[in-house]
Amino acid sequence: MPIRRLPPDLINRIAAGEVVERPASAVKELIENALDAGATSVEVQADGGGLTRILIADDGSGIPPDELPLAVERHATSKLRPGEDGDYDLLRIATLGFRGEALPSIGSVARLSIQSRAKGQADAHAILVDAGAVGAVQPSAFPGPHGARVEVRDLFYATPARLKFMKSDRAEALAITEELKRQAMAHEAVSFTLDLDGRRTLRLPAEQAGAEGRLARLSAIMGREFSDNALELDQEREGVRLTGFAGLPTYNRGNAAHQYLFVNGRPVRDRLLQGALRAAYADFLARDRHPLAALYIELDPGLVDVNVHPAKAEVRFRDPGLVRGLIIGALRHALAAAGHRAATTVAGQALGSFREGGWARPPPAAGFSAWRGGGWTPQPAAAAAAILPGLAEVSARAEPAWEAAWQPQAHAAPGMAEQGAPTAAVFDPLDYPLGAARAQVHETYIVAQTRDGMVIVDQHAAHERLVYEQMKAQMDAGGVARQALLLPEVVELDAAEAERVVARAAELEALGLVVESFGPGAVLVREVPALLGETDAAGLVRDIADDLAENGQALALKERLAEVCSTMACHGSVRAGRRLNAAEMNALLRQMEATPHSGQCNHGRPTYVELKLADIERLFGRR
Repeated sequence: MPIRRLPPDLINRIAAGEVVERPASAVKELIENALDAGATSVEVQADGGGLTRILIADDGSGIPPDELPLAVERHATSKLRPGEDGDYDLLRIATLGFRGEALPSIGSVARLSIQSRAKGQADAHAILVDAGAVGAVQPSAFPGPHGARVEVRDLFYATPARLKFMKSDRAEALAITEELKRQAMAHEAVSFTLDLDGRRTLRLPAEQAGAEGRLARLSAIMGREFSDNALELDQEREGVRLTGFAGLPTYNRGNAAHQYLFVNGRPVRDRLLQGALRAAYADFLARDRHPLAALYIELDPGLVDVNVHPAKAEVRFRDPGLVRGLIIGALRHALAAAGHRAATTVAGQALGSFREGGWARPPPAAGFSAWRGGGWTPQPAAAAAAILPGLAEVSARAEPAWEAAWQPQAHAAPGMAEQGAPTAAVFDPLDYPLGAARAQVHETYIVAQTRDGMVIVDQHAAHERLVYEQMKAQMDAGGVARQALLLPEVVELDAAEAERVVARAAELEALGLVVESFGPGAVLVREVPALLGETDAAGLVRDIADDLAENGQALALKERLAEVCSTMACHGSVRAGRRLNAAEMNALLRQMEATPHSGQCNHGRPTYVELKLADIERLFGRR
C-alpha cells in the first residue's frame, strides 16, 4: 500500500478532532487566546449549545491586519519566540496557548469570523474562514478601542460525522458554562460574562488580584457558603508555591466535581489532585464524600511540561512527588490549624430541620390568647411524647455553681491564698469557644451556652474523635506495633509493581509492614501491623502496589490502620446513653477545644452544632 501525503484541509480536520472535541473546547481555546492578549474583560455568547453560534469578545491587544492571515494558518503563533540560538524552547511555556492550532482547526470545521482592532490603531479589520477556505482581509466595524471578536457559526458542519456524536444542546451549554467558570477561577482580575441563547446566565465582575479577590470569585462560582467554610492555603517548597482554598471536612459533597487544580494560571485535570486530596482528608471523610478545593500551583515553567496533549488539559510535573507532598502537607497543616471548627452549614441545616419539621397541630398566630378562647387545645403529655419520642425521658442538668471548680485559683498550689499571693482573674466559662455545659438531654447530647448562642454536642461522636487523635499521636510517637508471621508469605506481583513496593520498604516498615525482595516479580512479607489482627497479607500488598502506581503513596495500609484505629476509638469512647455529670461534660468540651479536627467525627459528620442567638430569635419570630 503506497504512502500518500494528505492534503492540508484534511490535515486540519484531523487536528480539529484533537483540539476541538466539542463546543466547550472551542470556547476554552478562544478564551485562552483572549487572556494571552492581556484582556481584562471577556464576553462569551453561545446559541444552540455552541453548535449554532459562539462569540468571544475581549478587550485585549488585538491582531494587526497584516497578521490576520497568519492567525488562521496552522502552527503560526505569537506566543513562542526563538532564543539567541534561533531555537524554540517548548519546555518553558509561559502562556496558555502556544501550539498555533486552535483558530485553523476551528476554521476547518466551521464558519469562522475574526474582527479585530489592534491597540494603537484607528481602523479595524476582519477575516473569514469557511471550512478551511480563507478569505481576504477586509475593513470592519469594531465597537471598542481595541481587542478582538471571534465568531464561530455552524460548528462541525464540515464534518457531519462528528456532529452526530454531540450531546444535547443543554449538555453542551452546561459544558461551556463549566469551562468558563474554570477560566474565571484562574483569573480573578478579569471580568467574565456568559449569555446562552440570548439570556445572561453568568456575570462575574473583576475582583482584586490576590487571595481576597480570589476567594470572592470562588464564592461567586462555588456558592456563598464556600467563603465561610474555606481554609486558606499558602505554602512553598523548593521553588513550588501552593495557594488556594480548601473546604472544612464537614463541608463536603457526594462527588469530586468541586475540586479544581490550576498550574501557572492554567486549569488542568490531574489525578495527582484527587490522590492528594484523598490522602489529606482520609482521617476526616468517608470514602463516598469529597471535599471542595481550589488549588493554585505556581512554579518555574521548566519544571512542568504542558505540551502533553493537544487540548493542553493535562500537565506532567518533573517532580510529581514534590508537588503531591506539598499539597498534602499544606492541607493537613490548614486542617490542623482549624482546630475544632465545623462548617457553618451545619447550623443552617439544623435550623432548616426545625422549620420543616413543625408540629402535628401547630398553634395559630394568636398563641396563648387563642388557647384561652378555645381555638387551640394543648395536647396531653403522652401525645406530646408520641410526637417527640423520648421527650419524657430523664435528662441530666448541670449545676449552676459548677463554674467555681473551673476557676484558676481553684487549682492553685496549697497555701498560696493564705500567703496573700495575687489570685488569677476570674474567667467566665461562657467565653470558651464551646461555652459552658448546661444540660445533657437523652443521655446523648450535651447542651452548652456560649456568649452569643448555644452549642449542642454529640458526646459519642466528639469523644470518638478525641480518642482517635490520641491513638494517632501514640502511633506517631512509638511507631506501629508489628506482629511476625509464623510462615513468611510470598506475594507474586508484576516486576515493576514488586520494585515499587520494595523501594518503599522503609516507609512500610514504619507503618508496621516488613517486606523484602524475593526475586524478580515477588515480595516476601515477614511482619504485619499488630492492629490489623488476622489479615490478608497478599491482598494488602497488592492494594499497596496499586496505590503506589496511581498515587505514589501506600494509602491502602494507612487507610486500613486508620479504619482499625477508628473502630477501636468508637468502642473506647463515651457511649450514647451514658449519663454525664457537669464536670465530665465540661471536661469533654475543653478537650474538644484543645484537640485538632474535633469538629467532625472520623466519617466527616459534625460533632457539634452551634446556633447563634440571633438565629434562634429569628426561629421564634423575635427578629
